[in-house]
Amino acid sequence: MQQIPADLKYTKDHEWVRDEGDGVVTIGITHYAQEALGDIVYVELPAPGNSVEAHGECCVVESVKAVSDVYSPVSGEIIETNHNLDSSPDLVNETPYTDGWMMKIKLSDVSELDGLLDAEGYMIFLTP
Repeated sequence: MQQIPADLKYTKDHEWVRDEGDGVVTIGITHYAQEALGDIVYVELPAPGNSVEAHGECCVVESVKAVSDVYSPVSGEIIETNHNLDSSPDLVNETPYTDGWMMKIKLSDVSELDGLLDAEGYMIFLTP
């Protein structure tokens, strides 16, 4: 079974959320998601300053297998994106929970974090 970091929150759409503790979260896709997509060749990130709604499309990931939307787990303002993905989208495959992060969002409603899965809940969700 894959490693699922205990310090993150998860969605059933296979995004992860790291609470930075200052009203900002970092977002990416899970190991499960990147493995299902295959080799990622392009990531279309949103522009900083854009607002996103929880469960709304926020970026696009293109792999050798498919083009997939990534959904924001939370609502807020995008304050930073991972520009390293412009030249190295494979970071999402290699290190999805660290160097492969996608964006940072300033939360508009911190309580939305309460609706996300913890590591144990995500593991149970993945178990057939």
